[in-house]
Amino acid sequence: MELAIVLFMLLIVVTVGALKLSDHGVSFPFRKKQQLFTQVEHSFINLLEQAIGREFRIMPRVRLNDLLAVRDSTNKRQARQALMRAGGKQLDFVLCRREDMTPVLAIDLVHKQGKEGYKTQRDWFVSGALDAAGIPHARFKVKSGYSIEEVKECIETKLIPLRKQEARIAASKMNPPAPKRPTRPLRSSRQPNGEQVAA
Repeated sequence: MELAIVLFMLLIVVTVGALKLSDHGVSFPFRKKQQLFTQVEHSFINLLEQAIGREFRIMPRVRLNDLLAVRDSTNKRQARQALMRAGGKQLDFVLCRREDMTPVLAIDLVHKQGKEGYKTQRDWFVSGALDAAGIPHARFKVKSGYSIEEVKECIETKLIPLRKQEARIAASKMNPPAPKRPTRPLRSSRQPNGEQVAA
């Protein structure tokens, strides 16, 4: 009788363990969301695609520490703290160059919903981190009726430093610097005894 009770208890433990490991158990209480983006995000990403054309790729919901790296000269404690803070921050969209996926612009949507709204207060850590890394940050107030031209103009304003850099690189490729001429003669025109060599 005792053996039967022990075997029964063992069977219950094994069954519970198997249920927890299976996809139908309590360990995975998930279902598929109907939409990956909110309606506002979906509308805005459509506007962005039309405004930037094929020049950039749009990466949605990028964590700050996926976008930035800590400088090598930073001490370990400060680096760890910065990465922990950055890990809790997220940007709504990041524009990247198509050819090499270099990030060129961070974008956040701002709207007043609920008590505090969404990103209505500028986050000084996010702004400071992006500024230190040389990545411009655009904040768009959510409103209906944005035109493609408005979005494009805002993006181009933020990309002025990038456009200047691209223009300098293009100019240097078109007008390469002249080869340096020697600053001293390759061979002396005087004999060792001080007489000039006849031409």
